[in-house]
Amino acid sequence: MDITVQELKERMDKGETIHLIDVREPYEHEEFNIGGLLCPLGNVMRAIEEMSEHKAEEIVVYCRSGRRSDTAKQIMQQAGYQNVRNLLGGMLDWQEAFGK
Repeated sequence: MDITVQELKERMDKGETIHLIDVREPYEHEEFNIGGLLCPLGNVMRAIEEMSEHKAEEIVVYCRSGRRSDTAKQIMQQAGYQNVRNLLGGMLDWQEAFGK
């Protein structure tokens, strides 16, 4: 099940531990990010091994609009990650809702 920007922001504001992965490119991450680990979509396959200790934990993947992160979610699920959620609308929706 995916997650909205409102739900994610509420949970972050409560101080919940959420594994965030930003699958955008480095320049996009530098312009604006919400604290996620930068792992561009092209690197997700290689990073899956490194992140395996979090396989059963909730992971939220995000990108600019939600398309690349949806692809990353599918890749991770195929690799056995059980609780990957895509941030619907990505950073576009986040910035529209909360600004920079």
